[in-house]
Amino acid sequence: MSTSSRSRIAVNGYGVIGKRVADAVTQQNDMDLAGVSDVSADWRARMVTQKGYRLFGATDEHVRTMQNAGLDVAGALDDLLETADVVVDCTPKHVAAKNVELYRQKGIKFIVQGGEKHEVTGHSFVAEASYASALGRDSTRVVSCNTTSMVRTLAALKHAGLLRRARGTLMRRATDPWESHLGGIMNTLAPEPEIPSHQGPDAQSVDPELDVVTMAVKVPETLAHLHYWAVQLTRPAEKDEVLDAFRTSPRIALIQMADGLTAINSVKELMADLGRAHDNLYEVALWSDMLKVEGDELFYAYMVDNQAIVIPETVDAIRALIGQVRDPHESIAKTNAALGIGAIFDALGGR
Repeated sequence: MSTSSRSRIAVNGYGVIGKRVADAVTQQNDMDLAGVSDVSADWRARMVTQKGYRLFGATDEHVRTMQNAGLDVAGALDDLLETADVVVDCTPKHVAAKNVELYRQKGIKFIVQGGEKHEVTGHSFVAEASYASALGRDSTRVVSCNTTSMVRTLAALKHAGLLRRARGTLMRRATDPWESHLGGIMNTLAPEPEIPSHQGPDAQSVDPELDVVTMAVKVPETLAHLHYWAVQLTRPAEKDEVLDAFRTSPRIALIQMADGLTAINSVKELMADLGRAHDNLYEVALWSDMLKVEGDELFYAYMVDNQAIVIPETVDAIRALIGQVRDPHESIAKTNAALGIGAIFDALGGR
């Protein structure tokens, strides 16, 4: 590890998640971006150098391809890893699992994303639930966007002593917006072939005590995911008590239909109007005026920005592995302040 109080972070893979992680790292006052490694020599790689980030090729062959494209390349991934304390692997699904052997050979701490299996690291991360158990580890896995949202909301209910069991239906975006010309679905709905869908067991990899079952269906849109939840509480409760439980999470934003936020596209438009980079919605956007409590039954819905929600979790995971910030609340507060999480919804009166 570097002797400086600022940790040096490498990002391997500059796609949807990687570019957001790289930007988020540069906004932290205790981290420096050592560089970005990728396989692309097109406009994406040019964005790396345009932002002033050091660009590395994944292999020597990729370095040559980048140089032939006129890019300023600092070296290969091996060179980048020599200069970093932690590497965040944001490569496509299943690629990271193959990179793990290299990271272990180099003796560098590493983070993989939710497309990889829990077994790749033996630890799954959501800051509000598993920060403490990640402290000082060599590696962790930041779980998927959907799983992150589930753990945030269910953990808030659990900490308030209200959660007995949860059953959720997930309407999943078909593909990422920038790849919608390559795939996705149109004029149909595609249910996941098994119940429970994989998100429920994934949430249990973070908190094995959760009694949660999920069902999921892909829908023909690319903006975000939409979740509907039916929760049995431990006892009858009032709506205000449930909302107070959700308010304890600094990464749940209570929004209202009454403010004109009536669909996922209007929430994304709000992010753009507020000047969020990439229109990022880091929070779980949960409709407070739709939420219903009937005795010991709770019903609610929320939106998940699949491109953004895991970014603050990744920043916190870096701090946990480094171990310099041992209190999860301190790390979460630092990350939230740097990324502007939370305060924007206070202005709308939604919290």
